Amino acid sequence: MSTLAVRDTSVLTGRSLHHILRSPDTIITTVMMPIAFLLLFVYVFGGAMSAGSGSYVNYLMPGILVITVATGISYTSFRLFADMQAGIVGRLRSMPIARSSVLWAHVLTSLVANLVSVVIVIAVALVMGFRSSAGIGSWLGAAGIMLLFTLTLTWIAIIPGLTARSSDGAVAFSYPLIFLPFVSSAFVPTATMPGPLRWFADHQPVTPLVDSLRSLLAGQPASADLWAGLAWCLGILIVAYVVATTIYRRRMS
Repeated sequence: MSTLAVRDTSVLTGRSLHHILRSPDTIITTVMMPIAFLLLFVYVFGGAMSAGSGSYVNYLMPGILVITVATGISYTSFRLFADMQAGIVGRLRSMPIARSSVLWAHVLTSLVANLVSVVIVIAVALVMGFRSSAGIGSWLGAAGIMLLFTLTLTWIAIIPGLTARSSDGAVAFSYPLIFLPFVSSAFVPTATMPGPLRWFADHQPVTPLVDSLRSLLAGQPASADLWAGLAWCLGILIVAYVVATTIYRRRMS
């Protein structure tokens, strides 16, 4: 990325972050759903769940973090859609700025906003009894996984942000992503699921990511499925990036 692109991206990212600061209800809305799930599963369903001998809130946290990001990236799509509809992207196109900076500003804003949401959810979980024996290295590993996962979902969110015909359509894509952790090891071990459902849970991208996060947060080496989870993320990220940038170039040509 050129110096001009870095400068333009920095300016546009600052603009997007300023909008979030002026409307903190965006962050509040983002964290409400994962916190609600956290409260529901720990205090209502927790006693009935079979997740081993450890604390259920510790078992649950990786899945809640994944849901937090899946919820948050819907606002990335909505913000880009709003800029498209308001003609802001078109006006920026007529200015002497790097075209790539428009998309990257939304991507970086998504990373920052989701980081804040994840920190808030972890803080609530700590109040509820979540504890981690992870060292600095394990926390950095978990942060790296979450960063890659957020970046992947963000580039997926860019696509409906560019192509949706309504604000509802711009955010509707996130619903399957929010549902996917429920058919994974996020809430219960996949061994407790019936055959076909277990097969799906074991062969979708959320399960290896959740299992790896759970191991790292427990201060243990990442699970053997880590590479599978990273491969899923990198493969989807590359495809989403190519599709999103192709659509963007066509829209701006």
